[in-house]
Amino acid sequence: MSIGKRKLGGREVCPVGFGCMSLSFAYGRQPSDEEGAAILHRALDLGYDHLDTARLYGMGHNEELIGNALKGMRQRFYLASKTGIFYEDGVRRVDCRPEKLREACEISLKLLQTDHIDLYYLHRHDYDVPVEESVGALADLMREGKIGGIGLSEVSAATLRRAAAEHPVAAVQNEYSLWTRNPELGVSEACAELGTTLVAFSPLGRGVLADGLRDPAQMEENDFRAGMPRFSAQNWPRNLALVDAFNAIAEGQGVTPAQLALAWVLSRGDHVVTIPGTGRMAHMEENIARWDWQPPAAVLAELDALINQETVVGHRYGEAMRANVDTEEFA
Repeated sequence: MSIGKRKLGGREVCPVGFGCMSLSFAYGRQPSDEEGAAILHRALDLGYDHLDTARLYGMGHNEELIGNALKGMRQRFYLASKTGIFYEDGVRRVDCRPEKLREACEISLKLLQTDHIDLYYLHRHDYDVPVEESVGALADLMREGKIGGIGLSEVSAATLRRAAAEHPVAAVQNEYSLWTRNPELGVSEACAELGTTLVAFSPLGRGVLADGLRDPAQMEENDFRAGMPRFSAQNWPRNLALVDAFNAIAEGQGVTPAQLALAWVLSRGDHVVTIPGTGRMAHMEENIARWDWQPPAAVLAELDALINQETVVGHRYGEAMRANVDTEEFA
């Protein structure tokens, strides 16, 4: 069984896009700029046509890398970026005031060496600014031709509906994988109803569902997974047992664990696309190699029963990271 391309912001894209964050940030060692550029070039050659970045990633480094590496190739990919989280004077804060969004967009356009960002997200919900005001500011940027569509990230269905009443929302980017099911509490349904694409980030469970981690104690110091409860010494053994069973199912299907995890996400609806990220060439190639494959229904049901909100142990974020996340939570 196979799937085809899907709609994102009025454009048909491969449902497996490339999350560029790991080229600059988050999971331990990042590749050099030369390695990052090579990965980006190879991604386009393999059929990736949706690249996702953010000003936050590497404090502008990720956007700058894409701008430098893909200069002259802008027409080959759908470009998404994000704004609203800033590190200034050593402090991380969410700021979605209209004037701040406009200022940030101009900086991102320069870093990306383009005059148009296809999809521009509010990276987090700003509880001090009505979402209608922030979306209105992005709508102004659309009218000026600087962005092509409006996105929201880590939001609830209620926030999406408020935003969509102000202006159509092209995409919601929330964490979604077998072991993070929060979009099933309302966001996925609201997206399908409103004609909004659900962009699933971390579809490989922070690398776990790609058989990418056996011992959290071996993570590098700058790996931000170290502060996530699912990787704690108390919770990890039970989660690892789920991973081992998952890996066995993938082997039985003749695919890698990563390919099985991505196929499960894409089975959740035609309005869903996903953006696995990596800083390694081989993993980037692996993630798109079986993009159009879908497992049998019986296998999908087996996966559903194996890894879900009741079997995974620990919250997906530590306490500090939860403060600006607006998504629904399981009891």
